[in-house]
Amino acid sequence: GKENVDSRHSWGRGGETTRFHTVNVAQPVRFSRKCPTGWHHYEGTASCYRVYLNGENYWDAVQTCQRVNGSLATFTADQELRFILTQEWDLEGKTFVREDHCRFWVGYQYVITSRNHSLEGHWEVAYKGLSEVFLPPDPPSDSAMAEKENVLCAQLQYFHLPTLRHRGLHSWYAENCYEKSSFLCKRSQTCVDIKDNIVDEGYYFTPKGNDPCLSCTCHNGEPEMCVAALCERPQGCQQYLKDPKECCKFTCLDP
Repeated sequence: GKENVDSRHSWGRGGETTRFHTVNVAQPVRFSRKCPTGWHHYEGTASCYRVYLNGENYWDAVQTCQRVNGSLATFTADQELRFILTQEWDLEGKTFVREDHCRFWVGYQYVITSRNHSLEGHWEVAYKGLSEVFLPPDPPSDSAMAEKENVLCAQLQYFHLPTLRHRGLHSWYAENCYEKSSFLCKRSQTCVDIKDNIVDEGYYFTPKGNDPCLSCTCHNGEPEMCVAALCERPQGCQQYLKDPKECCKFTCLDP
Protein backbone atom coordinates (compact mmCIF):
# COMPACT_ATOMS: atom_id res chain seq x y z
CA GLY A 1 0.00 0.00 0.00
CA LYS A 2 2.85 2.45 -0.62
CA GLU A 3 1.42 3.87 -3.85
CA ASN A 4 -0.95 6.78 -3.46
CA VAL A 5 -3.50 5.54 -5.97
CA ASP A 6 -7.26 5.73 -6.09
CA SER A 7 -7.95 2.71 -8.30
CA ARG A 8 -6.26 -0.40 -9.62
CA HIS A 9 -6.93 -2.66 -12.61
CA SER A 10 -6.71 -6.40 -13.10
CA TRP A 11 -7.89 -8.74 -15.83
CA GLY A 12 -11.06 -10.65 -15.13
CA ARG A 13 -12.82 -13.37 -17.12
CA GLY A 14 -12.88 -12.98 -20.90
CA GLY A 15 -10.28 -10.24 -20.87
CA GLU A 16 -12.58 -7.76 -19.09
CA THR A 17 -11.01 -5.11 -16.92
CA THR A 18 -12.06 -5.22 -13.24
CA ARG A 19 -11.65 -1.99 -11.25
CA PHE A 20 -10.93 -2.00 -7.51
CA HIS A 21 -11.14 1.24 -5.55
CA THR A 22 -8.90 1.60 -2.53
CA VAL A 23 -10.52 3.95 -0.05
CA ASN A 24 -7.92 3.94 2.69
CA VAL A 25 -4.29 2.86 2.72
CA ALA A 26 -2.64 1.87 6.00
CA GLN A 27 -0.46 4.64 7.38
CA PRO A 28 1.98 4.75 10.34
CA VAL A 29 -0.04 5.42 13.48
CA ARG A 30 1.03 7.10 16.72
CA PHE A 31 -0.95 5.75 19.66
CA SER A 32 -1.32 8.58 22.17
CA ARG A 33 -4.19 7.24 24.27
CA LYS A 34 -3.17 4.57 26.77
CA CYS A 35 -5.63 5.47 29.53
CA PRO A 36 -9.43 5.48 29.77
CA THR A 37 -11.28 8.79 29.59
CA GLY A 38 -10.71 10.89 32.70
CA TRP A 39 -7.26 9.40 33.42
CA HIS A 40 -3.90 11.13 32.86
CA HIS A 41 -1.02 9.16 31.34
CA TYR A 42 2.60 9.42 32.47
CA GLU A 43 5.14 7.80 30.15
CA GLY A 44 7.83 7.61 32.85
CA THR A 45 5.98 4.92 34.80
CA ALA A 46 3.62 3.68 32.05
CA SER A 47 0.78 4.48 34.45
CA CYS A 48 -2.59 6.23 34.50
CA TYR A 49 -3.81 8.57 37.26
CA ARG A 50 -7.22 9.89 38.24
CA VAL A 51 -8.49 12.14 41.03
CA TYR A 52 -11.83 11.18 42.58
CA LEU A 53 -13.62 14.08 44.25
CA ASN A 54 -16.64 12.33 45.77
CA GLY A 55 -15.08 12.34 49.26
CA GLU A 56 -14.43 8.96 50.91
CA ASN A 57 -12.52 7.77 53.93
CA TYR A 58 -9.18 6.11 53.30
CA TRP A 59 -10.46 2.51 53.39
CA ASP A 60 -13.35 3.21 51.02
CA ALA A 61 -10.96 5.04 48.69
CA VAL A 62 -8.74 1.93 48.63
CA GLN A 63 -11.70 -0.18 47.49
CA THR A 64 -12.76 2.34 44.85
CA CYS A 65 -9.28 2.28 43.31
CA GLN A 66 -9.25 -1.52 43.38
CA ARG A 67 -12.54 -1.65 41.48
CA VAL A 68 -10.86 0.14 38.56
CA ASN A 69 -7.86 -2.22 38.66
CA GLY A 70 -5.68 0.26 40.49
CA SER A 71 -4.56 1.36 43.94
CA LEU A 72 -4.13 4.58 45.87
CA ALA A 73 -1.19 6.34 44.23
CA THR A 74 2.38 5.96 45.44
CA PHE A 75 5.40 7.54 43.78
CA THR A 76 8.66 6.07 42.59
CA ALA A 77 10.59 9.30 41.95
CA ASP A 78 10.38 13.06 42.26
CA GLN A 79 9.64 13.29 38.52
CA GLU A 80 6.47 11.27 38.95
CA LEU A 81 5.30 13.45 41.83
CA ARG A 82 6.08 16.58 39.82
CA PHE A 83 3.96 15.19 36.98
CA ILE A 84 1.01 14.85 39.37
CA LEU A 85 1.48 18.39 40.67
CA THR A 86 1.55 19.95 37.20
CA GLN A 87 -1.62 18.27 35.92
CA GLU A 88 -4.83 20.25 35.57
CA TRP A 89 -7.32 18.19 37.57
CA ASP A 90 -10.98 19.14 37.24
CA LEU A 91 -11.62 20.48 40.76
CA GLU A 92 -14.15 23.24 40.17
CA GLY A 93 -17.05 23.53 42.61
CA LYS A 94 -16.38 20.32 44.52
CA THR A 95 -17.27 19.88 48.19
CA PHE A 96 -13.87 18.63 49.33
CA VAL A 97 -11.86 21.29 47.49
CA ARG A 98 -10.69 24.33 49.43
CA GLU A 99 -10.24 27.78 47.93
CA ASP A 100 -6.51 27.56 47.25
CA HIS A 101 -5.68 23.86 47.53
CA CYS A 102 -6.99 20.32 47.65
CA ARG A 103 -5.82 17.25 49.56
CA PHE A 104 -5.83 13.73 48.15
CA TRP A 105 -5.57 10.42 49.93
CA VAL A 106 -2.49 8.60 48.61
CA GLY A 107 -1.16 5.10 49.25
CA TYR A 108 0.87 5.54 52.45
CA GLN A 109 0.15 4.86 56.13
CA TYR A 110 2.00 6.16 59.18
CA VAL A 111 2.25 3.39 61.80
CA ILE A 112 2.51 4.69 65.39
CA THR A 113 5.16 2.97 67.51
CA SER A 114 5.22 5.35 70.51
CA ARG A 115 2.82 7.85 72.07
CA ASN A 116 5.27 9.92 74.08
CA HIS A 117 5.37 13.71 73.87
CA SER A 118 5.39 13.44 70.10
CA LEU A 119 4.03 10.73 67.87
CA GLU A 120 6.78 8.35 66.85
CA GLY A 121 6.44 5.85 64.03
CA HIS A 122 7.29 5.16 60.42
CA TRP A 123 5.71 5.35 57.00
CA GLU A 124 4.67 2.20 55.16
CA VAL A 125 3.41 1.65 51.64
CA ALA A 126 -0.18 0.44 51.73
CA TYR A 127 0.09 -1.29 48.36
CA LYS A 128 3.10 -3.61 48.15
CA GLY A 129 3.24 -3.89 44.39
CA LEU A 130 6.38 -1.78 43.89
CA SER A 131 9.60 -2.07 45.89
CA GLU A 132 11.17 1.20 44.70
CA VAL A 133 8.48 3.54 46.11
CA PHE A 134 9.81 6.52 48.06
CA LEU A 135 8.25 7.52 51.39
CA PRO A 136 6.93 10.91 52.57
CA PRO A 137 8.75 12.95 55.23
CA ASP A 138 7.79 12.49 58.88
CA PRO A 139 4.41 14.05 59.71
CA PRO A 140 4.07 17.06 62.03
CA SER A 141 3.71 16.25 65.74
CA ASP A 142 0.21 17.76 65.96
CA SER A 143 -1.37 15.22 63.61
CA ALA A 144 -4.92 14.51 64.72
CA MET A 145 -5.88 11.00 65.78
CA ALA A 146 -8.02 9.22 68.35
CA GLU A 147 -6.35 7.63 71.37
CA LYS A 148 -7.01 4.04 70.33
CA GLU A 149 -5.80 4.39 66.76
CA ASN A 150 -2.32 3.31 65.80
CA VAL A 151 -2.32 4.26 62.10
CA LEU A 152 -2.56 7.58 60.28
CA CYS A 153 -3.14 7.87 56.52
CA ALA A 154 -1.32 10.10 54.05
CA GLN A 155 -2.72 13.08 52.19
CA LEU A 156 -0.92 15.03 49.48
CA GLN A 157 -1.69 18.74 49.22
CA TYR A 158 -2.18 20.10 45.69
CA PHE A 159 -2.24 23.86 45.08
CA HIS A 160 -4.60 25.42 42.55
CA LEU A 161 -2.19 28.20 41.55
CA PRO A 162 -0.14 26.90 38.57
CA THR A 163 2.97 28.91 39.49
CA LEU A 164 3.17 27.11 42.84
CA ARG A 165 2.58 23.67 41.35
CA HIS A 166 5.09 24.08 38.54
CA ARG A 167 7.71 25.01 41.12
CA GLY A 168 7.04 21.66 42.77
CA LEU A 169 5.51 23.08 45.97
CA HIS A 170 3.39 20.60 47.91
CA SER A 171 2.84 19.29 51.44
CA TRP A 172 2.29 15.92 53.10
CA TYR A 173 -0.16 15.29 55.93
CA ALA A 174 -0.89 12.34 58.20
CA GLU A 175 -4.61 12.35 58.98
CA ASN A 176 -7.28 10.29 60.66
CA CYS A 177 -8.05 7.55 58.14
CA TYR A 178 -11.81 7.90 58.68
CA GLU A 179 -11.93 11.53 57.57
CA LYS A 180 -13.52 11.99 54.15
CA SER A 181 -11.34 13.37 51.38
CA SER A 182 -10.69 13.34 47.66
CA PHE A 183 -8.19 10.68 46.56
CA LEU A 184 -5.74 9.83 43.80
CA CYS A 185 -5.84 6.43 42.07
CA LYS A 186 -3.06 4.93 39.97
CA ARG A 187 -3.22 2.00 37.56
CA SER A 188 -1.06 0.50 34.84
CA GLN A 189 -1.50 1.87 31.34
CA THR A 190 -3.92 -0.17 29.31
CA CYS A 191 -5.18 -0.65 25.79
CA VAL A 192 -8.15 1.57 24.95
CA ASP A 193 -10.09 0.96 21.76
CA ILE A 194 -11.52 3.49 19.34
CA LYS A 195 -14.81 3.57 21.27
CA ASP A 196 -13.02 4.17 24.60
CA ASN A 197 -13.50 0.63 25.89
CA ILE A 198 -10.74 -0.95 27.97
CA VAL A 199 -9.18 -3.99 26.28
CA ASP A 200 -7.78 -6.96 28.20
CA GLU A 201 -4.30 -8.35 27.63
CA GLY A 202 -4.01 -10.53 24.51
CA TYR A 203 -7.25 -9.42 22.86
CA TYR A 204 -7.70 -7.90 19.40
CA PHE A 205 -8.90 -4.30 19.23
CA THR A 206 -8.94 -1.15 17.10
CA PRO A 207 -6.86 1.51 18.86
CA LYS A 208 -7.78 5.17 19.06
CA GLY A 209 -6.65 7.04 15.99
CA ASN A 210 -7.73 7.88 12.46
CA ASP A 211 -7.98 4.34 11.08
CA PRO A 212 -11.06 2.35 12.15
CA CYS A 213 -9.87 -0.55 9.95
CA LEU A 214 -6.78 -1.21 12.06
CA SER A 215 -6.74 -4.38 14.17
CA CYS A 216 -4.05 -4.88 16.83
CA THR A 217 -3.24 -7.19 19.73
CA CYS A 218 -3.07 -5.73 23.23
CA HIS A 219 0.30 -6.48 24.86
CA ASN A 220 1.45 -4.81 28.08
CA GLY A 221 -0.89 -1.90 27.48
CA GLU A 222 0.41 -1.33 23.94
CA PRO A 223 -1.07 -2.19 20.52
CA GLU A 224 1.17 -4.64 18.69
CA MET A 225 1.09 -6.80 15.54
CA CYS A 226 -1.34 -4.44 13.81
CA VAL A 227 -2.94 -5.23 10.45
CA ALA A 228 -5.18 -2.98 8.36
CA ALA A 229 -8.14 -3.79 6.14
CA LEU A 230 -8.69 -1.91 2.87
CA CYS A 231 -12.23 -0.91 1.93
CA GLU A 232 -13.85 -0.85 -1.47
CA ARG A 233 -15.63 2.35 -2.47
CA PRO A 234 -19.41 2.09 -1.97
CA GLN A 235 -21.21 1.02 -5.15
CA GLY A 236 -23.36 3.57 -6.97
CA CYS A 237 -22.31 6.54 -4.85
CA GLN A 238 -20.18 9.43 -6.04
CA GLN A 239 -19.91 11.51 -2.85
CA TYR A 240 -19.69 9.87 0.54
CA LEU A 241 -18.26 10.12 4.05
CA LYS A 242 -16.35 7.39 5.89
CA ASP A 243 -17.50 6.59 9.42
CA PRO A 244 -14.56 7.55 11.69
CA LYS A 245 -15.27 4.71 14.13
CA GLU A 246 -16.62 1.90 11.94
CA CYS A 247 -14.52 0.04 9.38
CA CYS A 248 -15.88 0.11 5.81
CA LYS A 249 -19.04 1.97 6.82
CA PHE A 250 -20.05 4.92 4.63
CA THR A 251 -22.72 7.59 4.39
CA CYS A 252 -23.74 8.48 0.82
CA LEU A 253 -24.05 12.22 0.19
CA ASP A 254 -25.57 12.01 -3.30
CA PRO A 255 -28.99 13.69 -3.75
